[in-house]
Amino acid sequence: MNGHSLLGAVIARYLQLKQALGRSYRAERAVLESLDRFLVAGRATRDLTLALFSEWCKTQRSLTSNVQRRRMMIVHNFCLYRQRTEPDCFVPDPRLFPRERPRKPPYIFKEVEIARLIRAAGALKPIPRSPLRPQVMRLAIALLYTSGLRRGELIRLTVGDYDARNRTLLIRESKFHKSRYVPLSLDAAQEVEAYLSARRRRHLPMAADKPLIWNGYGISRAYSGGGLAQALRALFRSVDIKTQDGRPPRVHDVRHTFAVHALLRWYRIGADPQAKLPLLATYMGHVSITSTEYYLPLIEDLASAASDKFAAYCGSFVTAIPETEGGAR
Repeated sequence: MNGHSLLGAVIARYLQLKQALGRSYRAERAVLESLDRFLVAGRATRDLTLALFSEWCKTQRSLTSNVQRRRMMIVHNFCLYRQRTEPDCFVPDPRLFPRERPRKPPYIFKEVEIARLIRAAGALKPIPRSPLRPQVMRLAIALLYTSGLRRGELIRLTVGDYDARNRTLLIRESKFHKSRYVPLSLDAAQEVEAYLSARRRRHLPMAADKPLIWNGYGISRAYSGGGLAQALRALFRSVDIKTQDGRPPRVHDVRHTFAVHALLRWYRIGADPQAKLPLLATYMGHVSITSTEYYLPLIEDLASAASDKFAAYCGSFVTAIPETEGGAR
């Protein structure tokens, strides 16, 4: 792209303001820069108008209605910011945006399904472009499930982010502009060690700044988010794990599973889940437990565990209503 549209300078100021307030604004930057490129490519010499905005919206039609709406709202919020100093500028009307549809419920993997995935990953065949394909896929499943990492966090990990002595991973400035250390379970640390040993035996790149989730032979390249998702979905299909609509689960569903299984373990050992939620929020890199609760759908296992806990503490206070004549209550 050569140059910027008439909005380029305003977009830059808007992004600088949001980042100064502690927001990463990566997604917003991508959307607004997309709009900027669209205006430049169309040789738009005028300001943003309803007609130009509508033309840009047409370029988003291949996306789901929810994603389209989110992107349009990003432009809407930017225009509101601009309106503070330019009262007559165009501001799109959100009432004309696609309606938001209910989010699909996450798929919560069973423990036996995770075990099947680990075995299936280890049984994959190496390929010329990915000689450590089985080890990489096995490690990806292990870290996603035992650490609840986001996909982007996983692919940004470097060899130096793993601390063998303290059994931790350093997650650098992920969502919410935060970095954190994630302690690993003994099993997860052993998976990392086994993977690194395999890399050493093949004399593959081991420098601290090299990608941990490594892809490619003779080069130091991390998996892309899309490439890893494609590989993992193929793995899900290979062991016949499907959602209710017959599709393979999303990679992000493993993060949901991590949170749900953590809560189930606390219920089973008699811990207070509500008191543990702040710890889970910190571990998952959330700014509050509100974000964490989004990852905890009320599935049958959680409902049963909560009911059992209630019965254990309050069951003696609950009495059955005696049946009257004829079986009525």
